[in-house]
Amino acid sequence: MDTRALHQRRFLQSIRRIVIKIGSAVLTDQKGLDTRIIEDLCSQVACLKNGNREVTLVSSGAIAAGMGKMLELTSPKTVPDKQALAAIGQGRLMQVYEEAFEKFGLRIAQILITREGLVSRHRYVNAKNTLKTLLQWGVIPIVNENDTVSTEELQFTDNDALAVLIVNLVEAEALICLSDVDGLYDRDPREDPDAHRIPEVYKIDQSVIGLASENHGRAGRGGMKSKIEAARMLTACGVPMVIAGGHTEGVLKRLFSGEDLGTIFYPGERRRIYGRKPWIAFTLARQGSVDIDRGAAKAILEQGKSLLPVGVKRVEGNFDAGACIVVRNGSGEEIAVGLTGYSSQDLSRICGCHTGEIYDRLGYQGVIEVIHRDNMVIL
Repeated sequence: MDTRALHQRRFLQSIRRIVIKIGSAVLTDQKGLDTRIIEDLCSQVACLKNGNREVTLVSSGAIAAGMGKMLELTSPKTVPDKQALAAIGQGRLMQVYEEAFEKFGLRIAQILITREGLVSRHRYVNAKNTLKTLLQWGVIPIVNENDTVSTEELQFTDNDALAVLIVNLVEAEALICLSDVDGLYDRDPREDPDAHRIPEVYKIDQSVIGLASENHGRAGRGGMKSKIEAARMLTACGVPMVIAGGHTEGVLKRLFSGEDLGTIFYPGERRRIYGRKPWIAFTLARQGSVDIDRGAAKAILEQGKSLLPVGVKRVEGNFDAGACIVVRNGSGEEIAVGLTGYSSQDLSRICGCHTGEIYDRLGYQGVIEVIHRDNMVIL
């Protein structure tokens, strides 16, 4: 076994709490749910459970399952169409999971989540406590976005983004993302048969982002671009992520036995974040942005400092104090998100000014920090 495979073996064998995200293209075929695939994956999850691991599933497939029961319909295009199909298919999806897991004496719980429902810090904590209790009871939570009631502007981009949130809610040690492609490639393998899989990624920079195809999965909203974005957010929180092929025979067993499958994204030296910061990073919608100078970017990234007015060069968007905004460096790269101490109107008036000048600019003494480091997540 080579050094790379040994590294992967040590990395996965030490994990005890995991989130597994299963995409629609893995779970479905042209007729709806592929019960054979689901039963096989459930048997592999049962093996992980028998190995004293806690498993949470993030499962797509409700809309596709609904389409399988409404064959007279063409592909849904409107939000109401998709919501109605999700309502039809969600029960069937859970029935298949329940029947499959019952064979191994395992119980499941359905968790339907909307981004809007977690914006409240109180509801976020409630969801966290519910998931924690289920895992303590040995129950497998199966999470999906509540497509039936979620509004388009407040939807998670796809279940890759939802899976990142769930990793932080349950404080999992890794995310396994099962897709219809078996990892990240140097070229699109669907277009170039000579494309090579990239086994490990230690830094997600523009060269890695540029490898992502814009194409969505066969039955879902996500694609490789959304998976790399999920990996970027997750590794920023100190958590590794694996992309692997959901149709690969015995994929979960083989990953956890140390085989060189898929692509692992490592967090490098990033320390795990807890508490309010995952809620800030993954739940709250970005309502605006600020561009900052080189000195402010260095202070944030290298010294762990707060963002002060003197480092702000430009403000975009219309937001109130307390909103979640994006921080960009001089090159336009997003380097952080956080809760602003100022509205966009007031922040525009104090751009570039020193702390002692805030009162003269605003007519009142505002807070010192535009974003305090305790309310900021580095990306």
